[in-house]
Amino acid sequence: MRHLGSAYKNQGRWEAAEKLKVQVMATFKTKLGADHPSTLTSMANMALTYWNQGRWKEAEELVVQVMETSSRVLGEEHPSAFTYP
Repeated sequence: MRHLGSAYKNQGRWEAAEKLKVQVMATFKTKLGADHPSTLTSMANMALTYWNQGRWKEAEELVVQVMETSSRVLGEEHPSAFTYP
């Protein structure tokens, strides 16, 4: 699903991409937990989808969540703390 969502994004099919990316994000949160790297990556990907649609506030909110969680889980000095995606 996540690859199909990315394909839709690359085609500019934002609504279809968003629908799948929301499902992926929710599934990862449920199955892996909110702090898991795959969950954080899916959240960052969703933020990019919002950004590409001009939905700045929603994109910002997700990016802030990803950065705060990454910093808390990995530590502020960890090189991966601010590299999503």
